[in-house]
Amino acid sequence: MTEPPTNADLFEAAQRVIPGGVNSPVRAFGSVGGAPYFVARAEGPYVFDVEGRRYLDFVQSYGAIILGHAHPAVTEAVAKAAADGTSYGAPTQREVLLAELIAEAAPGVEQVRLTSSGTEATMTAVRLARGFTDRSRIVKFAGCYHGHADALLAAGGSGVATLGLSGSAGVPPSAVADTVVAPYNVVPELDEQTAAVVVEPVAANMGLVPPVPGFLEGLRAACDEAGALLIFDEVITGFRLGRGGAAERYGVTPDISCFGKVIGGGLPIGALGARTEIMQTLAPTGPVYQAGTLSGNPLATAAGLAVLEHLTPEFYSELEATVSATAAQLDTTLSEAGYEASIVQEGTLLGLYMGQPPIDDATWCPKNYDDARTTDEQAYARLHTQALAQGIAFAPGAYEAIFVTLADAADVIDEAIRAIAATATPI
Repeated sequence: MTEPPTNADLFEAAQRVIPGGVNSPVRAFGSVGGAPYFVARAEGPYVFDVEGRRYLDFVQSYGAIILGHAHPAVTEAVAKAAADGTSYGAPTQREVLLAELIAEAAPGVEQVRLTSSGTEATMTAVRLARGFTDRSRIVKFAGCYHGHADALLAAGGSGVATLGLSGSAGVPPSAVADTVVAPYNVVPELDEQTAAVVVEPVAANMGLVPPVPGFLEGLRAACDEAGALLIFDEVITGFRLGRGGAAERYGVTPDISCFGKVIGGGLPIGALGARTEIMQTLAPTGPVYQAGTLSGNPLATAAGLAVLEHLTPEFYSELEATVSATAAQLDTTLSEAGYEASIVQEGTLLGLYMGQPPIDDATWCPKNYDDARTTDEQAYARLHTQALAQGIAFAPGAYEAIFVTLADAADVIDEAIRAIAATATPI
């Protein structure tokens, strides 16, 4: 009988045929040490690797999973959809239903275009804003990651920060010549050349940086005054902070909203939405071209509809309570273990910053990319290794958010935190 492969076996094989052995740089373990575990299956709050080890999963596909892995409603919906075929290259009823749900929930959205990824959604949003305004300049914020489109990679966060890169090779100066990078939580000056300001309303790719009071409102006012469009990248926050995302939470309506992750229930998807006047600028009704063979894929829309059906006000109240309990227990555990750390919570999102805060304040919270970069990456790497040995999986990078799902019951969280406490040492 052939022995099943080990994580080490698969990583060795992967490195021969896949650059770095991973298909997305954020999955690499370069900044935390060791080799990645290869997932064989998942259930509820757990993932299981090919060697049979179980991990409490705080990665949750980087926020795409909100009900827990392999939720019966999602798997049943996908199985039923797959039995009817996996792709048609033609419209389906489910993509109409999903677009209707997004438009109903998201402030300012009247029409929706489905894509296959969040990167594709933000890339299209920028092109749409330029086409609608007939302007070229885009303003983004340092540390915000909007996918790997050339114009948006300047001063990106998350995986780019973990790898120590300021951008990317292969992106010519001309691609970012019309991209202006501003500090997060500071309203920039705009002029008549600005097509759009694109922002993560809650920055979740440099750890977790909430908007300071007045920041999003200031962006809205600045865009209105300059005749520019305001783009909210809600690929992470959409349908996670609440059914109406950050736009609903903060009472600021963008001109264009981008979505992904949760709306596909773990399958590849993206979406952008805006008022009809803007969306009609997209082909085939307008001159801004965008297309995708797998856009509105029947499996992804089936999964998305199954997830969104469960996202009630009661769901978000319960999830936020679970996140708060996780934050409190993790804060206490790390402190008792001798780690210096700051836990940041914004609704249903968590961020973890290791090391002594730059100011002596127990309530310190990062306000921008420079603040976020003060995190102690070596301390995070030690914590990651120790937690993984105890069956707790944090993202293998110090600049990712921590994702909790409703499958993370109180007893599960308590067990995990106690496991970290049993072995954690900052030395």
